[in-house]
Amino acid sequence: MLIASGRPNFIKIVPLMNSFEKHATIRPVLVHTGQHYYGNMSDPFFSELDIPEPDINLEVGAAPHAAQTALIMERFEKVCLDMRPDMVMVVGDVKSTAACTLVASELSIPTAHYEAGLRSHDRSMPEEMNRLFTDGICDYFFTTSSDANDNLMREGKAAEHIFLVGNLMIDALIRLLPEVDTITNSSLILPKGKGKNGYALVTLHHPSNVDNIEMLMSIMKHLKQIAVKLPVVFPVHPRTLQQLRDVNCNILNWNVSLIEPVGYLLFLSLQKNATVVITDSGSIQEETTVLGVPCLTIQNNTERPITIWEGTNKLIDVNNIEKEVDNIIKGNGKKGKVPDLWDGKSSERIRGILERLIVES
Repeated sequence: MLIASGRPNFIKIVPLMNSFEKHATIRPVLVHTGQHYYGNMSDPFFSELDIPEPDINLEVGAAPHAAQTALIMERFEKVCLDMRPDMVMVVGDVKSTAACTLVASELSIPTAHYEAGLRSHDRSMPEEMNRLFTDGICDYFFTTSSDANDNLMREGKAAEHIFLVGNLMIDALIRLLPEVDTITNSSLILPKGKGKNGYALVTLHHPSNVDNIEMLMSIMKHLKQIAVKLPVVFPVHPRTLQQLRDVNCNILNWNVSLIEPVGYLLFLSLQKNATVVITDSGSIQEETTVLGVPCLTIQNNTERPITIWEGTNKLIDVNNIEKEVDNIIKGNGKKGKVPDLWDGKSSERIRGILERLIVES
């Protein structure tokens, strides 16, 4: 049973679902918790990425944190009791990840966590608490990088239950790159006069940047200055858009294309062709590393340090955005390499391990 909720998690699930297609003995069951309920942030992916219709949709929708978590658990427990899966595999670090792991564990169903061991070491982040909790009770750990293995070993996890498998996000990216290369309409959503320096792609959704009005307006002030020399494309997360409306931020008067969240293929095209990506998203830190595009992450920390050690990612303070963008325009952007096992074959490695684990259990 594969659990997915948010936009990035569906992208990770696709290669795994494909790897089990027509498997002789193992049938994957896709569960959509419905935690992330914005239609244009999940539904189009099922057709665009060839994701099969979820076998089960818990449809939890919007609710306060505790209520939403409780609803996920209540509805998922009924599913588990009814279907009795041989294993539950969760991905990522959202509420659904932790909630479904707890339900399965209490029912003595073996659990596996993909993206286990990632740590920002910042307990003020809900995602960090979800990661710690999930790994604290999970049975098997599938990691994307060696530092995640090290974290799990330090936390006392058995080495024989930890598997370094690579990155499913990159499986999806590599599979879709030929289609991405055929996309030519990304220029239609750029500001008038693309400019000789290309464009900056911006995404913001993290509470520390979006829910803090002072921080959000500081970021917007710097984006306004960047847009003078480098047009900005800004697919706006619904929560971010609401915050901008609440403070009457008139971004449309700047050299900025404020657009709704776009499909995965178009967004990959926008990333690949950008001069720089400014973000607070973990998955985008990974994708830009593989695409070789400089990435500026507006965070004090990242749970994906390999994108800094080996990739094109750089953590920055909000007040340094303009300086960093100027360096990139001058051709001094961060260079990097693709980390080991980010080769498009992670789903094959995971499938082989799951086949053995499910038979043994």
